[in-house]
Amino acid sequence: MSDVLIKVSDVSKEYRRGKIPVPVLKNINLSVAQGDFLALMGPSGSGKTTLLNLLGGLDQPTSGNVEIAGQCINKLSSSTLATWRSKSVGFIFQFYNLLPILTAQKNVELPLLLTRLSGAQRKYRANTALEIVGLAERASHRPSELSGGQQQRVAIARALVSDPALLVCDEPTGDLDRESANTILSLLQLLNRDYGKTIIMVTHDPKAAKYAKRSLYMDKGCLLAGSQILAAGDEVTS
Repeated sequence: MSDVLIKVSDVSKEYRRGKIPVPVLKNINLSVAQGDFLALMGPSGSGKTTLLNLLGGLDQPTSGNVEIAGQCINKLSSSTLATWRSKSVGFIFQFYNLLPILTAQKNVELPLLLTRLSGAQRKYRANTALEIVGLAERASHRPSELSGGQQQRVAIARALVSDPALLVCDEPTGDLDRESANTILSLLQLLNRDYGKTIIMVTHDPKAAKYAKRSLYMDKGCLLAGSQILAAGDEVTS
């Protein structure tokens, strides 16, 4: 078995509606090997995006631990977690979140602005990332001059520019037509296969999930293996 990159242990998450606790995740146990491409599926409100946010260090579990590459990220201080997140995780969302006044190259450079890289180094890395996603010739174009699929490729280049081990994708093709979606999903496959990126993708689309190496299903805050809800303490592995 490949080295484990992600280990989720007895993770639960709840929010509060006034004084009433609202459980979102219930005793999740999950292992993801380095180099895996995992699709998380399930109905709206099943907890998929909440789990994705925990894996990316955007949220904290109510109980349990989230380990990435052997580091328990939910025990890091806010500043240390922010630094870890900027180096270790690339985020890809349904909506591209590109700044309209910036060129594709400048949008891709954004995650590097807090680093000590020089302007020339940032530009080189941004252009390299754009080349990987097939948009080197569009580096000087602004988002309004790009199609939806091209804007999502710019967003993927931005996620890649710091060379993270993990890419977390929340409905990355949800705003695209089928042809553009297939292009994006093929690109994610390439990043997984040729560049060794571990990818966790939330999707409602069974056709999108087929691009992943494996799929897991969530319902009412629980992971499902096949058609069976996992009992607390059971673990899903690669």
